[in-house]
Amino acid sequence: MKRLLVGLSAASLMLGGLAVAVSAKPVTLTGGNLVLRLDGKITPKALSRTKPTPITFRLSADVRAKDGGHPPAARIFDAEIDRNGALDPEGLPVCRRRQLVAQTTAGAKRSCRAALVGQGFAAAEIEFPEQPAFEARGPLLIFNGGAKGRETVLLAHVYANVPAPTAFVTPVKVTEINRGKYGLRVYAKIPVIAGGSGSMTMLQLTNRKIFTHKGKKRSYFLARCTTGHLFGRGKLSFSDGTRLLGTLSLPCTPKR
Repeated sequence: MKRLLVGLSAASLMLGGLAVAVSAKPVTLTGGNLVLRLDGKITPKALSRTKPTPITFRLSADVRAKDGGHPPAARIFDAEIDRNGALDPEGLPVCRRRQLVAQTTAGAKRSCRAALVGQGFAAAEIEFPEQPAFEARGPLLIFNGGAKGRETVLLAHVYANVPAPTAFVTPVKVTEINRGKYGLRVYAKIPVIAGGSGSMTMLQLTNRKIFTHKGKKRSYFLARCTTGHLFGRGKLSFSDGTRLLGTLSLPCTPKR
C-alpha cells in the first residue's frame, strides 16, 4: 500500500493541486509581496492509531499580492508529508494523460470517471499588457494516474477560459521517502497560464474515493493518528523568485 498525502491532494497549490497539511484554523504564509491563506480539514477527526482509516480531505487556498497588484505566477510545488498518511490505489482504474488532453470537464469525466478521486475549482488572474486584469476559473478534477515502483501519479485537470477555452493537465508526483516523520515527497510543476500572463489565485478541493475491489470496499485516501497531529512541510516557488515556505500540522484524535 502506497503512503500518501494527508495534506492534500493537497496535491497541490496550483491550477492542479497543493499538497500540504493544514491546521484546524486557517494558516497564513507570507513572502515578498505575497500572502497565501490555507484552510482545510479531514473527516473523521478521530483516527485509529494503527489501522489506516478512510478519510475525506477538504482544502481551500488563496494567494494575493500584498499591494493589491497582479501576483507572480506559481511555478513549482515541493512538499514532504506525514508518514501516517496513505494512498491505496490497488484495484482502482487508471486514467492516462492522453485521455484528458484537450478535453472539457464533461469530456474528462466521460473518459476517466471511474478514476476520479477529487474535485473542486481553481481560479487565476489574467493580466495582459495595457488591459485590465480579469479572473478566469474552471472546475478542477483529480484522477488516479497509476503507480510504478515507489511513485504514484495524480492527474489534475482544469478547463477554463483564459481567455480562450483551454484544458490544463498537470501530473502531481508522489514518491515514497524515509525522512523521519515524513514518508512522502509531493512534486508538481505548475502549468504556464495564458502564455505567462496568468497567475493562480484560488483553489478549492475535496478528495474522497470509496470503491469496491474483489468484493471488498476500499478507500483511496487513508490516514492513521499516532501522536495527535499529522505534519507537512512545503515550498511554493514563483516566477519572480519568491518562495513561500511552511511547516504545518493538522490535529487528529488517536483511537484504538
